[in-house]
Amino acid sequence: MTDSTSAPDAVLRVAIVGTGAIAHAHQQVLDADPGAAVVAVADPNPEVRDVFADRYGIAGRYGSLDELLAAEAVDVVHLCTPPGLHRDQAITALRAGAHVVCEKPPVLSLADLDAVLDVARAAGREYAVVFQQRTGTAVGHVQRLLADGALGRPLVGVCHTLWYRRQEDYYAVPWRGRWATEGGGPLLGLGIHQLDLLAFLLGDWAEVDARAFRLDRDLETEDTSTAVVRFANGAVVSVLTTALAPRQTSYVRVDTTLGTVEVEHLYGHDARAWRLTPAPAVTGGPAEPAPDSWTLPVDDEPSGHTPLLRAVYDAFRTGAPLPPVASDPARSLELVTAIYASAALGRPVTKADLAPGSELRGGFLHGIEDLRPVVAGTDA
Repeated sequence: MTDSTSAPDAVLRVAIVGTGAIAHAHQQVLDADPGAAVVAVADPNPEVRDVFADRYGIAGRYGSLDELLAAEAVDVVHLCTPPGLHRDQAITALRAGAHVVCEKPPVLSLADLDAVLDVARAAGREYAVVFQQRTGTAVGHVQRLLADGALGRPLVGVCHTLWYRRQEDYYAVPWRGRWATEGGGPLLGLGIHQLDLLAFLLGDWAEVDARAFRLDRDLETEDTSTAVVRFANGAVVSVLTTALAPRQTSYVRVDTTLGTVEVEHLYGHDARAWRLTPAPAVTGGPAEPAPDSWTLPVDDEPSGHTPLLRAVYDAFRTGAPLPPVASDPARSLELVTAIYASAALGRPVTKADLAPGSELRGGFLHGIEDLRPVVAGTDA
């Protein structure tokens, strides 16, 4: 580890572990940051690794994170690897003195997340998770309106991740759709994005009542799940996540006492994807004009890796805490855990069920044999 993180003007030395498709999103943002330099990559597949390193002119090339850390001094490690590797790789990098930026999901259980965050605190380093749906000018504006009460009290909502993933290609990747390596199905791998955005807007959850199903794909995990989530502020939200929807969309809606907030997109949003609709007058007449404060920004920045990594690297350089767009990785992982647990147990799950010491914090693998009949559908 160098001293770069304590010198705001110094260039941070960065390593990327895993050089598949998502690593390009990280690299392209870092290429545009004069205060960051990717000096090494690690990937067990030399062909994929060398194509990536050749494309971006990266000299350091290694077969594993351990080899990389033994040979290179780095300030930040980006984990673009399968979810089942995140826990051990994050702990290794943090103990080596590097900050960690990790693709979602952060780890495969709340207990694993506890372990990673404990190491991060002990090392004085940060563990930032990529939940890029929180980012962008428009979502920041809407989140502030909800937090300040300018949109009224949240009442009901919808959170849909209706995506399409084929058996022949997406689930042909060996680690996908398996409990031990992906940790879950579409709920964890896909829907966690919208759940994270929902929780960013509404805050803490209180109770989850869920079901999970395996309707069509040949997986160990579910391919579809439903849930009713009650938030601490009283709002009740219907959640549907599936990998079986040919017309793909991502949709989050919150109805409040004063209006409706909606965002519909697929993999990213800007102000054009958001809509704020004022409620009709109490008499049932036409809606009052929306207050000026509701107006979405015109020159907005869309969601994505760029605003997230920019904010994270600003924190790395200054020693400030992680910004809201990258903090609280437990929030959405708790929701996912509660949905799987409720589906497995056949009952509602509350915050208290996931309190420290609860065996449910051990992850989605706990009680897997009990879960399988629930998710398998009517033929189980």
